[in-house]
Amino acid sequence: MIGWWRSRRGLSPRRVSSCCPSKRCAFPLVRLPFAPPLPLLSGGKGRGQRGGRGTAPLMPPTVAVVGGGISGLAACYHLLRAPRPPKVVLLEASGRFGGWLQSTRTPEGAVFEHGPRGVRPAGPAGAETLHMVSELGLAGDILAVPRDHPAARNRFLYLGGALHPLPSGLWAVLRAVPPFQRALLWSALRDLLTPAGTGPDESAHAFARRRFGPEVAELAVDSLCRGVFAGDSRALSVRSCFPALFQAERRRGSVLLGLALPHGGTLGTLLGLALPHALARALPAEAEPLARELRAIPAASVAVVNLQYEGAALPVTGFGHLVPSSEDPALLGIVYDSVAFPEHDGTPATPGTPSLRLTVMLGGAWFRQSFGDPALVAPELLLRRARAAVSDHLGLAGTPARAIVRVQQDCIPQYTLGHWERLERIQRFLKEQELPLSLIGASYSGVSVNDCIASAKAAVGRILGSLPEA
Repeated sequence: MIGWWRSRRGLSPRRVSSCCPSKRCAFPLVRLPFAPPLPLLSGGKGRGQRGGRGTAPLMPPTVAVVGGGISGLAACYHLLRAPRPPKVVLLEASGRFGGWLQSTRTPEGAVFEHGPRGVRPAGPAGAETLHMVSELGLAGDILAVPRDHPAARNRFLYLGGALHPLPSGLWAVLRAVPPFQRALLWSALRDLLTPAGTGPDESAHAFARRRFGPEVAELAVDSLCRGVFAGDSRALSVRSCFPALFQAERRRGSVLLGLALPHGGTLGTLLGLALPHALARALPAEAEPLARELRAIPAASVAVVNLQYEGAALPVTGFGHLVPSSEDPALLGIVYDSVAFPEHDGTPATPGTPSLRLTVMLGGAWFRQSFGDPALVAPELLLRRARAAVSDHLGLAGTPARAIVRVQQDCIPQYTLGHWERLERIQRFLKEQELPLSLIGASYSGVSVNDCIASAKAAVGRILGSLPEA
């Protein structure tokens, strides 16, 4: 089903230690105060070898997976499903699995997400995620949001002190819809008439401005980059963040024509795991060129403020709204959690009183200039800022029945200009040095949950020589 979905239990993966189909495989959690100097996803060809006549078979190869986030867990899963699985050791520095996927369930049954709150199972990567969920026996836990649901159809921009629905449908293309001053038809014509760019890379903002005009760049693309990457469209690379748009222009000379008339084939996926800064510290001295490249990948911090109100109602119905940086750089947007997943509202304190859950996202690329050091910011300051935004934008001025503040430091990698060149240098170094190391995860070729799971499976396929059987 096309739409947004999530688990009934929330998005915190359960601690798994018995998923190994073979008695000789291990999947332990090793708690360490720092990342160890072990290669990631190493293990040669993934098969044991036998010695000469009269010798005992060698031990199966060992693959060390560094990091128990969704990428590392997916890698372990696919490694252990191989016909002859290697011994797998998962190394995690914290006391829990899941990485940035974190959920809190209250005694009343309400669920609050402090990281990703849903997955859109579209495209090959989305299909892979659904397939893995089904194999794990979790299909019955999925909460599906149909494509005609308000949470799937309606998204808003907050600009000029008002909420504006994002344009959709033919009528919105033919006439001006606030906050846009011109009909999107003119932006489409501009794209069809603008020559293709010739540079190797371009910022997402410059790309959108050149192809679609300043309004699309400063409102739509600016907000989109804040919602997906918590980043600045003027610094993010269109080639790395939105490869489909970049390739569409290169193929057809027009983004719209390139998307409407796609060329065969899929974009290649590089591999990566966890935050590159932690991996850089774990590498030996002789791998300093690789460590230097990994340290150069920046990441944005986001304050996630979960709020629950009793007896409150939203002025609009949808997934949520984004805030352009020109309106308020500190505030990325607000998600209307209860609209998409009312099953997680819990039992209200007063019977018959509706409950409303919201999540306010703050900071991102603007965190330090807005709030200072993410490690030192006072939760009370973030809570006040979030409550003020909910009051100003949605008219909810009351005191929330519950509030949770989390600062997720360096949680979203930033694919800045030249990111693709850095990935090429990394891959070239790994090949030249013949390092038994694969890189998977959000720091390289996609920040979504789907991207992380897909990159993990691709890495396992390279290590074992073939992908696990479906």
